[in-house]
Amino acid sequence: MLVLTRVERLVEGGWFALLDPWLPRAEAEALFEALRDGVAWRQDKIKLFGNEHLQPRLSAWYGDPGAVYTYSGLTLAPEPWSAPLAALKARVEATCAELPEVEPSRASSPAFNSVLLNYYRSGADSMGFHADAEKELGPNPVIASVSLGAPRRFLLKPAGPWKHAPAIELDLGGGSLLVMGGTTQHHYRHGVPKQRGAGPRINLTFRRIFGPGLRAGAGA
Repeated sequence: MLVLTRVERLVEGGWFALLDPWLPRAEAEALFEALRDGVAWRQDKIKLFGNEHLQPRLSAWYGDPGAVYTYSGLTLAPEPWSAPLAALKARVEATCAELPEVEPSRASSPAFNSVLLNYYRSGADSMGFHADAEKELGPNPVIASVSLGAPRRFLLKPAGPWKHAPAIELDLGGGSLLVMGGTTQHHYRHGVPKQRGAGPRINLTFRRIFGPGLRAGAGA
C-alpha cells in the first residue's frame, strides 16, 4: 500500500502526488553515485526569446528508439536504456499505477518510454519556470520525477487566470517521487530556483513520447 506524503488537487483538473521518501536512503545514495559517474552528461545550448544560452545544469536523454524530444530549440535523440534506468522506470510505473488519480485506460497512462535526467552540480545550477507541454507528450501527460542526492526547493506556480495565486513550494529530498498529472501542465509552471549552499542533485523525469512507431513502455 502506498503511503503518500502529500496529494493535492489543482485547478481545472490538475493534480500532484508526492512520496518522500520513496526509495530507501542507501539505495537512493547508491543510485545517485552510479548515475553521476555512469551517465554521458552534456551541457546543451537552448534558445530563449531568440537568444542562445547554456543550460545552467547538465542533462541527458534516454529512451526507446524514436523517442525524440524537442524543447526550447533543442532536439534530443535518446540514448538506449541502461540497466539501472530501465529498472527504475519499471518501479516508477508500478507506483504510478497504484495512484488513484491515474487512469490507465487513457492516453496519459503511466507507461513511460523516455526519461530526462538533470544534474544540478550545486545550488548555482537551476531550472527556469516552464511547463512540460510539448505536443509529443500528449494532451494531459503524467510526469514522474525522481530526485536523488541533496534536497532542492521545487516551485509549482499557477499560470493564466490564476497567475497571481501563490506558488506551491515543495522540498524534494533524495529518494523522493513526485508525480504530476491531469491538466497540470496546462495551468501551472514549475521550476527549481538557485539555492545557496545546496549540494549536488540528480533529477529524473519519466515521460511518454507519442510518435510514429513508438509504443509505450518498451524500454529494456
